Amino acid sequence: MVLSPGDSKIKVMLVDDSAVIRGLISRALEKDPDVHIAASVHNGQAAVDAIERIAPDVVLLDIEMPVMDGLSALPLLLQKKPGVKVLMCSTLSKQGATVTMRALELGATDYITKPTARELSSAEDFQTELVRLVRALGGKPAFRSVALPPGGASAGAPAPAGRNTTGTTSQLFRGADVKLRNDSMAYKGKPDILAIGSSTGGPQALFEVIKSFQAFDIPIVITQHMPKTFTHILAQHIQQHCGITCHEGAQGMALEKGNAYVAPGGFHMLFRKDGLKVTIDLNDGPQENFCKPAVDPMMRSLIEIYGSKILAVILTGMGYDGQKGCAALVERGGRVVAQDEETSVVWGMPGAVATTGLCSAVLPLKDIGPWVRRSVMGV
Repeated sequence: MVLSPGDSKIKVMLVDDSAVIRGLISRALEKDPDVHIAASVHNGQAAVDAIERIAPDVVLLDIEMPVMDGLSALPLLLQKKPGVKVLMCSTLSKQGATVTMRALELGATDYITKPTARELSSAEDFQTELVRLVRALGGKPAFRSVALPPGGASAGAPAPAGRNTTGTTSQLFRGADVKLRNDSMAYKGKPDILAIGSSTGGPQALFEVIKSFQAFDIPIVITQHMPKTFTHILAQHIQQHCGITCHEGAQGMALEKGNAYVAPGGFHMLFRKDGLKVTIDLNDGPQENFCKPAVDPMMRSLIEIYGSKILAVILTGMGYDGQKGCAALVERGGRVVAQDEETSVVWGMPGAVATTGLCSAVLPLKDIGPWVRRSVMGV
């Protein structure tokens, strides 16, 4: 199939050493009329050789391949086609999570955890998630027909735990006006806690923002849409690269000043006041906004304890998660800052709060850390 110059289909390059997996992924993606498989190659070197000629919008890149593996190919692909969205295909193993996090640090846009070749043909959740991610990274609504459901709830089939692949993406908010709130009634003193929500493209954004938070004397709590194993590795990488002590949240763990806590995959991270301490209370209830962990339950729990003395940060991500929680926070007098559209991989979560009058500031990624630092430390 040859695309005409004006064709707006998302051009995808598949890079995997298994012809069976490439075939199954191709069939899953090309069921969507907005997606075109522009190339299907069997190793990283072949992808590097072809990327300038193919000029894909999205590359699905396997990690373990002969000749040249995905981690080696990634920087070369980004060098030859700056701005291309690279989706790493990973496993749920500890090794897969570690390598995937390294790929995200090197510039990969996001990742997807794939089943085995035997499981792939019947893995409907994987196929649905794959199509939604490719559509979002290609600048299309995650669903072909997108409308804001009543009350801001997302619509669509449940996604795998830990991922928010709901039908609202940057396309829904693209070009919409940012509406800043009137801060006259907001609490402007030093917050008692910092709460961060992120999803698609979130790890890179977290590394950029959190490096400004050294020497903070308040706790930092983070909900990043990720499955089990990955959240543990994310906490390790935040500690290594941002210079602050970071934990994967655990039941009963007490929040300490200057420490960061990542919600573990498969659980909502809630909180409980225990005398003078605040401790983590993991919740294994149903998904919210089709993901677990989710930002909204974290925000509700924090508001019960801290009231208005919360500063919330919403970074790049697909969906609406965090919108209702931030609305409740603003109603109590707390403040919200969001990432702007230009620097977001997907302007879904930040767009949902930026265009509905909930934010005190909407900023480029590089400016969020310094803005938060001034709010917390006055410098």
